[in-house]
Amino acid sequence: ETNPGELMDNAIKNMLADLDPYTVYFNEQDVVKFKINNTGEYTGIGAMITRKEGRLIVKEPYKNYPADKAGLKAGDEIIQIGDVNLVDFKEDAGQLLRGAKNAKIDIKYKRQGKTQTTQLVLEEVEVKAVPFFGKIDDKTGYIVLSQFTSKASLQTKEALEQLKREGAEKIILDLRGNPGGLLNEAVNICNLFVPKNEIIVTTKSKSEKHNNTYKTSHEPVDTAITLMVIVDGKRATSSHIVWCGLRELDRTVVGGGGRLRTGRCKKHMEWRS
Repeated sequence: ETNPGELMDNAIKNMLADLDPYTVYFNEQDVVKFKINNTGEYTGIGAMITRKEGRLIVKEPYKNYPADKAGLKAGDEIIQIGDVNLVDFKEDAGQLLRGAKNAKIDIKYKRQGKTQTTQLVLEEVEVKAVPFFGKIDDKTGYIVLSQFTSKASLQTKEALEQLKREGAEKIILDLRGNPGGLLNEAVNICNLFVPKNEIIVTTKSKSEKHNNTYKTSHEPVDTAITLMVIVDGKRATSSHIVWCGLRELDRTVVGGGGRLRTGRCKKHMEWRS
């Protein structure tokens, strides 16, 4: 048996990959994920869920959201959602954990081999772009930037200003695991550390009218503070724009694991759209 929707989805994506690798097709589920990545807001259980060897595992429950309130912890394996047993469920089980605000979902899960049950009451969830910041010693501040949502630069700015008030003279900006997001937010984050009117990135299209040059447009927070950007081999375009843009403007050194591109970034990076 075939799934017509899945066949159509694969056909469109493979056709575009062959005809135009710079165009991406979003189905309904992709649109939902896109909106979450851009806004950081959705209605759900408030947890990061991952599939591992066919099992649905709670990777991280967000504090004071439904999953946390219901007692779920990292490492719990969800085995049933409502009446749906996940053993034979091959589709995106994450869709079963979303719905209208205040909707109730009964689930079964395993923890250390024991099966338990709980009920989740869905809420509006806001995932912070900066889930953590603090000082790692008397003079060094540490900021985790987990995604480039519409509030990423504002939250990074607030964290930076708070750390400076606490006496930080050096900043570590951690972009590891960041899935990317809004380009203009990447430019605004660079703007925290470099002067106004600096070119950060250009985008180029086959049609010249769609070519754009992105410059910093605000007064910076600090153009002299010592800065280090940490990246890994899974960085997305927005992360690449931040660490490469700051490096080319001599505002940072770069550290991290994974495979890093060799050589220098092209001055005023160019990305095809």
